[in-house]
Amino acid sequence: MVVSESLSKWGMRFYPPLFFQRIWVVKIDRGFKGVRVKINKSVFNRNYNNSIFGGTIFSAADPFYPLLFHQLFSHKGYNVIAWSKSSEIQFIKPALAKLYFNISLSDEEIAEAEHVLNTGGKYTKSHPIDIYNTDGEICVTLMNEVYLRNLNFKENL
Repeated sequence: MVVSESLSKWGMRFYPPLFFQRIWVVKIDRGFKGVRVKINKSVFNRNYNNSIFGGTIFSAADPFYPLLFHQLFSHKGYNVIAWSKSSEIQFIKPALAKLYFNISLSDEEIAEAEHVLNTGGKYTKSHPIDIYNTDGEICVTLMNEVYLRNLNFKENL
């Protein structure tokens, strides 16, 4: 489904798996080239050590690269599916307060994905996400492998 940046932002803000874990989409950039996300600490996502539960952090990072790529290419007229194929997460510091992260897609990354979708039909690549606390310290680093498939791709035999 092709939607606007604003509708995507509000839809993700109130999407129950994110909303109840206090994951808040601050902004989706024009043209779906980026997103800013905040993870608020609350009684709903606090672990035994009084830091943000690792599953909450992982849930916050999981959907956004596929969402950006899917909407970006849907707006260009492609019929694509997108999902997180795999992820690797490293917890560096306890998340004792709010966390933030930004994702940005460069024109080069978009052009590479489009070229692969047009020539091979499937794009798979890992993208990094660094998650920061309010002091600007990295608490979590994550690699999210994104899978895209151009459903209209026909291989020349």
